[in-house]
Amino acid sequence: MQLSKEVTTNLFNKSYISVAEDMLNTSNERKIISNKIFRYILIIAGTIFLGFGIIGIFLPILPTTPFLLLSAACYARGSQRFYNWLINNKWFGNYIKNYREGRGVPLKFKIFTISLLWLTILYSIYFIINNSWIEIVLIMIAIGVTIHIVTIKTLKQKNS
Repeated sequence: MQLSKEVTTNLFNKSYISVAEDMLNTSNERKIISNKIFRYILIIAGTIFLGFGIIGIFLPILPTTPFLLLSAACYARGSQRFYNWLINNKWFGNYIKNYREGRGVPLKFKIFTISLLWLTILYSIYFIINNSWIEIVLIMIAIGVTIHIVTIKTLKQKNS
């Protein structure tokens, strides 16, 4: 039983490390899965994650960057064409590139995101929600997300 657990742990760690290496690899070479059905599953999953990431741009409760990173990881293994499209996309590519390269998030984006978050939460509390417990949970979520956004490294803008 112990051997089986070790093998399972090693397989999990190996696949986790492989995905992490894909995300950190800045070269254009990607290891595409050879199984056609699995590739289609990865492309579908990547597209679903991309959809959640897009929704997250407009809905502050839903995070954008983690879903875009998941989408990139799925595309990296499923389709070089989809991966290149995502990485080079003028709206989504910078999220992934800046995160992958450890550069951070622009200050303007942080201010916009935190402002939109609190406007949405406060609107919900004052005009939609009538339950005190839900209001407290929403405020706690907003505080947590605000702390997370503030602690992300701020991207230094280059002066033109």
